Amino acid sequence: MLPTSHVDSEIGSSNTPETRKNQAFQTLKSKKLVVTRNLRFANLLSMGVSQIEKILVTGHRGMVGSAVCRRLSDTSCELLTASRETLDLTKAADTDEYFEAHRPDAVIFASAKVGGIVANDTFPVEFLTENMLMAVNTIGSAFRHGVQRFLFLGSTCIYPRECNQPIEESSLLTGPLEPTNEAYALAKIAGLKLCQYYRQQHGVTYHSAMPTNLYGPGDNYHPEHSHVLPALIRRFHHAKQTGQPSVQLWGTGKPRREFLHVDDLADAIVHLLSMDSPPDWVNVGTGTDLTILELAKRVAATIGYTGEIKTDPSRPDGTPVKCTDVKLLHECGWHHHIDLHQGLKDTYAAFCKEVDSGKLRSA
Repeated sequence: MLPTSHVDSEIGSSNTPETRKNQAFQTLKSKKLVVTRNLRFANLLSMGVSQIEKILVTGHRGMVGSAVCRRLSDTSCELLTASRETLDLTKAADTDEYFEAHRPDAVIFASAKVGGIVANDTFPVEFLTENMLMAVNTIGSAFRHGVQRFLFLGSTCIYPRECNQPIEESSLLTGPLEPTNEAYALAKIAGLKLCQYYRQQHGVTYHSAMPTNLYGPGDNYHPEHSHVLPALIRRFHHAKQTGQPSVQLWGTGKPRREFLHVDDLADAIVHLLSMDSPPDWVNVGTGTDLTILELAKRVAATIGYTGEIKTDPSRPDGTPVKCTDVKLLHECGWHHHIDLHQGLKDTYAAFCKEVDSGKLRSA
């Protein structure tokens, strides 16, 4: 086992940012993270979680949920999934009924209403209410039905717009959020804190993972509502197919972003489930970033597009820099495996396959 610190957190009432930061994320030297040595696991039952037999993965049709299901298929656990037609997590009664009928031992919460800058800015009411309802209903129902292990997936958009870079977990609630995705961030903060409070008050291992920007097979390629990387893949692919002389980026291209392949996230999730005493929340990322313009050039090169890449400074950029501090994740015993070059190749191949099969997500 690796002798690393367990992290607990509370928000204090002091008015100074530094005091709030220290109180928000205290390292308790008397406790330790329990980490198994193997980074690539074949069986959950051999990873210190012998009581887990049935794992519910919510949002299994999404990019993250489907990656988690692929990863868990290598284990001996019983995997539970439910479509929105079967289980609407925004409805408390339906959620309770499902947990009563299926009694999972653990839950990986990968459900979310997600989108890019345009979608978040256009539909803040839906992004706040739907994500809040899903989190509150699922966490509460899990506890009422005896679930001892709950892993809540959020996003690094929970951190303040102007926080120090790279972003440490202790930055939570130390400043204003990025306005363009504030509604989504508030919902994810509420889910994270609710898990923390259930753990604090009732002793259940409810914890959270905050992944950076994700990409990979099964992403959403909607022309207006997708995230930056799938949007770039779709636009450069279309430009190449139609012979367009140029592609225009949204904004200046100067913001810096970090990207993690979704299969790496799924592996990190399984690793965190293996820990007896994981942090209340932990960043999941690579710890490296690049500008949006640099990313666009890499996507264009992967696709084979040779036209001009233009920027549109009249459009909002969002957060100027967003890169995670992954020291705590590394202390937990996990590192990412897929670099951006290989990840882009694999993702574009999956995109082409999804286009050819008529199964490309563009919701």
